[in-house]
Amino acid sequence: MEVIKRLRIYFKEMYPIIPRLCLGYIVFLEIYFMVLLNHGVSGKRLLEFSKIEGQPDFISYFKQHDVCGILIGGFTVFSFLLWLRIADDFKDYELDCRLFATRPLPSGRVHKKDLRIFAAILIGVTILINILFMRNFIFCLILYTYGSLMAVWFFQKHKIAKSLPLALVTHNPVQIILNIYVISYAIMKYKLPVFDITNLMAVMTLYFPALIWEISRKIRAPKEETEYVTYSKLFGYKKCIDFVFVLTWLDIFTNIVLVWNLNKISVAALLINTLWCSVKFIEYKKDPTKYRIVDKVERYTYIQECMMIATIVIYLIFGKI
Repeated sequence: MEVIKRLRIYFKEMYPIIPRLCLGYIVFLEIYFMVLLNHGVSGKRLLEFSKIEGQPDFISYFKQHDVCGILIGGFTVFSFLLWLRIADDFKDYELDCRLFATRPLPSGRVHKKDLRIFAAILIGVTILINILFMRNFIFCLILYTYGSLMAVWFFQKHKIAKSLPLALVTHNPVQIILNIYVISYAIMKYKLPVFDITNLMAVMTLYFPALIWEISRKIRAPKEETEYVTYSKLFGYKKCIDFVFVLTWLDIFTNIVLVWNLNKISVAALLINTLWCSVKFIEYKKDPTKYRIVDKVERYTYIQECMMIATIVIYLIFGKI
């Protein structure tokens, strides 16, 4: 019971279970449906099924459309991101003890052993259900292999841990592999083309937001810099803002390609959101003490993802607009 109490403290402060579980399914379903809809898998096809003799309609539908696979896929996204959170806390433990001593792990309110046992069970269960029930389980193994290498700094901790850009280059691509895990499931399930522009854009569509956020959260005004190494400390906040500005427009390009044939109103809305964020970048360059740029990036990302989800829902209900 004491272990469970300590884990509850950890989850409450570092990784709220219900919101992050919902996020896992949102990420999975967004990529999944964007791939399907852009390959002509219509709402009508998604609702069709043949009744299995002796089975209720919902069982027939669940089996023929592999709803179990969708449930496992969304859980896998959640599970993997939770494991990365735990792995990061282990990797940054010494630094956190100095700079973030009140967090659950460095403060001793949760023990390393608690997280090790929980992570082992979580990983074991996730991989097992993928092997038993998912046709693309090989991509799950690739994902967890890459995650494992990240957890041990690719056996180059003495080099990577001292270099923030090198850590970004080696660690951030995990989002691409996570996207490929989802896309591979959609491709195998509906026998879709493997290499085309839709799949390429789907691979990148959630990679750029993750990259933009990762950089933005480590951009600070000069007077706010501390011992903690940030990109702005290494390269200057103006150069960092220019970089995320470019990334943001690359990000919106991938979104526009995916929604162009689904909803033209969404294209306009995405552009307006990007223009708003661009204005915030320009304002921050003029006065970096006005606000934290990561707050604006997070708002941009939430609005963007809501638009993408709304585009999917509207298309499934009303068709192309």
